[in-house]
Amino acid sequence: MTNTPVSPIEAVNAAIKSHNPFTNTGISQQQDVWGKGFPDVSTLNAHASNKVFEAIEFVRKSESCQDKVTSIAIIAPKGVGKTHLLRRIRHQLEKEGGALFVYAGGNNYTDLNLVKYQFQQTLADSLSKTGSQGVKQWQEVATAMANEGRSDNSPTPAELVKKFDQAYANSLAQNRNLMNALQKQVIKNKPNADPYILRAILWTLSETQASFAIQWLSGKELAKSNADELGLPNLHKTNQDREAEALRNIQQILNLVSFYNPVIICFDEIDVINNCNDDGLPTECLIANFVKILHDTLENSELSQGVVILTVMLSETWRDKVNSMPGGTPDRISKYTQRKPLELDPVSSNSMVQLVTIWLQEYYNSKGLIPPHQLYPFEESNLKEYGKVSKPTVREALLWCANNFKVEEEVLPSDPFERFDLAFKRESEADIGDYLENSDLIADALYFGFETLKGQTLEEVVVEKVTRDVKPKIQNKNFINFKIIGSENGKEVKIGVAVIQSSQFTLNAGLKRLNDYETFELTRGCLVRSQSKIEQMRKNSEAYKLLNELISEKGGENVDLIEEQIRPLIAILAVYQKRPAYKLTEEEIFDLIFQNKITVDNLLLREILSNPSGNMPAVNEEEEDIKLIDNFLNSSNMSETEDSDDLSELFS
Repeated sequence: MTNTPVSPIEAVNAAIKSHNPFTNTGISQQQDVWGKGFPDVSTLNAHASNKVFEAIEFVRKSESCQDKVTSIAIIAPKGVGKTHLLRRIRHQLEKEGGALFVYAGGNNYTDLNLVKYQFQQTLADSLSKTGSQGVKQWQEVATAMANEGRSDNSPTPAELVKKFDQAYANSLAQNRNLMNALQKQVIKNKPNADPYILRAILWTLSETQASFAIQWLSGKELAKSNADELGLPNLHKTNQDREAEALRNIQQILNLVSFYNPVIICFDEIDVINNCNDDGLPTECLIANFVKILHDTLENSELSQGVVILTVMLSETWRDKVNSMPGGTPDRISKYTQRKPLELDPVSSNSMVQLVTIWLQEYYNSKGLIPPHQLYPFEESNLKEYGKVSKPTVREALLWCANNFKVEEEVLPSDPFERFDLAFKRESEADIGDYLENSDLIADALYFGFETLKGQTLEEVVVEKVTRDVKPKIQNKNFINFKIIGSENGKEVKIGVAVIQSSQFTLNAGLKRLNDYETFELTRGCLVRSQSKIEQMRKNSEAYKLLNELISEKGGENVDLIEEQIRPLIAILAVYQKRPAYKLTEEEIFDLIFQNKITVDNLLLREILSNPSGNMPAVNEEEEDIKLIDNFLNSSNMSETEDSDDLSELFS
């Protein structure tokens, strides 16, 4: 931020007053897990997310059947960031791959008598979300199935999805069936797999049939015509029937899917719904028992890529309920950490600063603003103190930020003269970056300076009008920034001013227009360009020839751009542009500029109006000097040779 000009403080403060980015934040909803980018302090509770990825790698690489299914319990008070952590894991997997992601939020369980059937629906829905390869996670698995045993040049999931429907139609036209062939091929290596579940997964490659296949995989009934077209059974069943069959379907799906990719299953907010099933078991106990069942019944094959089950709950839920459940349930819910849940930490002093930094960076970027410092309007010391003393949850920290995201109204002097003096000083000292390279800003400042001089006489020129409307516009293309129209000793004066601090091409184009007095109705052309840039010209360049034409033949001039002369003009322009913030009127500003003689005594404005000297500025003569030296050395060598010949002849 040090090399980038800071936005006007008035604009930053106005944004702060109009929109508080911390309002209604701090609560991660279940649908947010599948959302796009989000502010994340990656170091906050990194121990937990790192442990999860460690577990995924462990089950993937393990050669032991007993280690292919593992589990972790994650506990924390409300608002610490449990769901946020799952969102971080999901985003990293989507970005880098490594596992299929299944998210089962507490709100998914609307009927606690149908927990297994509802999880089957959740499983099917989660795998229909986009994975790391830009297609549905189902389609990643189906592609791996279709490509099994093939070379490294196998088609990608996106390629298979794109061409599947046409390939299938072509096979039918030839009295063949691509789906039957694929199913037959895959089932050879998976003799224990349910052939219909396998077939439904392969159907997800079809853009036209994927939604029906996923619906069938979720346990829902299809229309007879759709089921027949897919070649899938479609018996009418009650919810109780579906609940009874759900566990087997879930096992079949997970055993099949995890053969190709590790799977991470996240049971989030298992204590969010305070309800019981018909047997009086509360939600958290039902989910915990279901996790135990999954752990114990999933197929443990050494060829599997493994399954990691996360169960997220409040600290008191683990302490008071889950940890005391019988039958080894706690051991199976937190197997990877030996029955020790991962505890999430509150916000520390350092993570408080990081949290606010990331949040504000996104906020200011969205507004196109650059604040005075990255934590503005907060101070780092205050943030650290709050984090150290309060040890807040993420939710509490963001609420504190929402309540303190404000700027104090500045109390300005009552006297307009004092307000102008304050504004002029502030704008003169403001960091506006490398403004000497900003031709447009310099031109605007000069234009405004001459606007304040209308009706006054400087350097014998009466300034009558200043206009940006340089005609013909099509030919000018804004190369001549403005014209000063007035009179000098009774004669009309029309000075075209072009500020060109940029490239050689722009300089050549601008000089051509400044030399064209007839087309643009000028009596004088004036180039404003730093002497240091003029000195870089070479005498044989087109720019030098055009500048020489302007000065020596047309009576125009080049005015040196001097920092001390242009900076006050930029400052008064800024004061004028921000006059509402400084509580100054246009009339007051013009009057105070006149009283302080800011533009009347400005040497840059006077130089533009004064009679041109007719002298060309100094330019780079290095090439001419080199030629002169080369000629001298060549002629010297020649003389030495001639002299030597003469002497040898003399002494022969």
